[in-house]
Amino acid sequence: MVQAEQTLQEVLNAFDFGAPVVGAIRYGQGHINDTFCVHTQPEDACCRRFILQRMSAAAFKRPDQLMENIIGVTEYLGREVERRGGDRSREAMKVVRPKNGEPYYTDSQGGAWRLYPFVEGTVCHQAADTPELFAASGRAFGRFQQLLKDYPAETLYETIPNFHNTEDRLAKLKAAVAADKLGRAKECRPEIDFMLSREADCSVALDAMREGKLPVRVTHNDTKLNNVLMDGVTGEGMCIIDLDTVMPGLVIYDFGDSIRFGANHSAEDETDLDKVNLDVDLFAVYTRAFLEGTGGSLTDAEVRYLPWGAKLMTLECGIRFLTDYLVGDEYFHISRERQNLDRCRTQCKLVADMELHWDELQAIVGECRRR
Repeated sequence: MVQAEQTLQEVLNAFDFGAPVVGAIRYGQGHINDTFCVHTQPEDACCRRFILQRMSAAAFKRPDQLMENIIGVTEYLGREVERRGGDRSREAMKVVRPKNGEPYYTDSQGGAWRLYPFVEGTVCHQAADTPELFAASGRAFGRFQQLLKDYPAETLYETIPNFHNTEDRLAKLKAAVAADKLGRAKECRPEIDFMLSREADCSVALDAMREGKLPVRVTHNDTKLNNVLMDGVTGEGMCIIDLDTVMPGLVIYDFGDSIRFGANHSAEDETDLDKVNLDVDLFAVYTRAFLEGTGGSLTDAEVRYLPWGAKLMTLECGIRFLTDYLVGDEYFHISRERQNLDRCRTQCKLVADMELHWDELQAIVGECRRR
């Protein structure tokens, strides 16, 4: 963090902002990249802002591949927005190249930096406080899919291999249980058994993909509410941000991660499991809005498998939390003991609640399909 600030002036000098830089301050609540808001002052205009980021070397080993993905997708989105009469400057991110013309700037310490114009007049929410806000995020992520429906997903790099390979995630859990290097398996036997009893579920989406039922598309892979910039006046989703995990994938995973994150009212590490429940009404709200945003661009099978996306993303996340707990909390940051185990337990409770309401979830999707 200190190193990023020490190198900041070197990096600022590497970009042409079109006006004098009058300030650069740390910005946002992200925990992966170092992010700064750069303020410039044109002579005859209001202050113009930019988002400057140093990409995490720990999370992203190949910034060249990462930025090739992002530039390809953002330029395509920009052209689609313009073709449909939209405002490219507010509805699609744009990469500003450094003076040397490369996709990003490499500083004297080896750090990789990128620059985006700030999307003015927008708000970033951390939680869906109202059904209307959750619906707005659903329409935005659905529209993201609609705009990219013809993008050749096979041209994208898989920047995080096996990111949503639930079979692989379960295999890693089994290995962690077998090794039990910290002797923790005995205290979470119910959670281990819960995951292992759903081994067949881990192959449902992957089998459908291998059989050609579910097409591989461009997916965002981090569809939380705070990755949608909302219009400050209308409250509608304007621009999808944080494209670091844009990769080839299944659209049901993007849908499912939003449900996991937003269709319940508990903290991810809630210890009182009575407070952890799937909100079926919010599931319905998001499903309708998401499909509205996709504009009919999904196949019938993709729509039918949406409940599976919600269940599998929640199950997979629980598997990852449990695996990390067993190996010693190496991946997910913790602020207290057993936090990853508590996180796993909330995911198990959500999966169980989805199973309890499974017929209802399928009925909601079926009603949306018939509209």
